[in-house]
Amino acid sequence: MLVHPQFDPIAISIGPVAVRWYGLMYLIAFAAFYFLGRLRLRDPARSVRARLVPAELEDLLFWGAMGVVIGGRLGYVFFYKPGHYLSHPLEILAVWQGGMAFHGGLLGVIVAVWLYCRRRGKPFWNVIDFVAPLVPIGLAAGRLGNFINGELWGRPTEGPWAMVFPQAGDAIGRHPSQLYQFAGEGVLLFIVLWWYSSRPRSAGTVSGLFLMGYAILRFTAEFAREPDAFLGLLALGLSMGQLLCIPMFVAGALLFGWAWRRPPDESPGYASTSGYEQETNKETAR
Repeated sequence: MLVHPQFDPIAISIGPVAVRWYGLMYLIAFAAFYFLGRLRLRDPARSVRARLVPAELEDLLFWGAMGVVIGGRLGYVFFYKPGHYLSHPLEILAVWQGGMAFHGGLLGVIVAVWLYCRRRGKPFWNVIDFVAPLVPIGLAAGRLGNFINGELWGRPTEGPWAMVFPQAGDAIGRHPSQLYQFAGEGVLLFIVLWWYSSRPRSAGTVSGLFLMGYAILRFTAEFAREPDAFLGLLALGLSMGQLLCIPMFVAGALLFGWAWRRPPDESPGYASTSGYEQETNKETAR
C-alpha cells in the first residue's frame, strides 16, 4: 500500500524566512493567471471584446486576488463554521490558522471583477468570460498544495491506488482525492474551457460552462473525499462541498442557457470599440 511521502511543508527556508508550499501554490496560481492572460490577449478579438490591454492585467489580478482571499475566508466562516466564528469573531481575521472555501472565493472573485468593471467601464460578461479559463490552473496548484501538505485526504478504499495519510491518525488506505481534484477541477476543466473559449462565444457562455463544469467535477470528486470531521455528511448523505455545488450548477445552467440564445456579436455587454482598438495598438507598440 502506498504511503504519503510526508513532504516538508516548508519549500524554501532562508534564515528566519520560510516559504511554505501552500503559499507558493498561491503564487503559482497568480502567475499562471497573469501569463495565460497575456497569451490570450495576443488575440486582438479577445482584447477588444473584453476591452483589456496587457497593462491592465496587473490591476485585474490584484482585484481578483483580493476577491479570492476575502471571499474564500468569509465563505469558510459562513458555510462551514458560522457558530464558532459568531462566538469568536476576532478569529475571522486569523487567516494564518487556515480555513478557506472555494465557493466563497468564487463569489469573492465575481464581486471583485464586477467592481473592477464598474470602476473601469468594462463589459462585465466579456471580462468574466476572459477570466474563467485562467482559473483552473490555479485550482490545480491549490490541490497539489493540499496533497503536499497531506491534508483533505480521501475516504477509505481498498483499491491499488490507496494511500495512507499519517495525518489522518490511522493506517487506513484512502483515496488520494487531492490528486483527483487536481486532474478534474484543474487540468481537465482548463482544457475544456481553453478549447471552448478559443472561438467567439456569446457573452456569459464561458462563465456558465465554468460553473457547470466545476460543479460536476467537484460533486463527483467529493464521493472520494473524506468529509470535514466537524460536519460529516449532511442532507441526503452529501458533503457540504456537494451541497454548495448544486446551486452552483443551477446558476451555471441558467446563465449558459440565457447567453446561448444570443449570437456573439449581439451579446449583452459587447460593444463595438474602434477607438479602443486604437488604444490597444498604442499599448502594443510601447
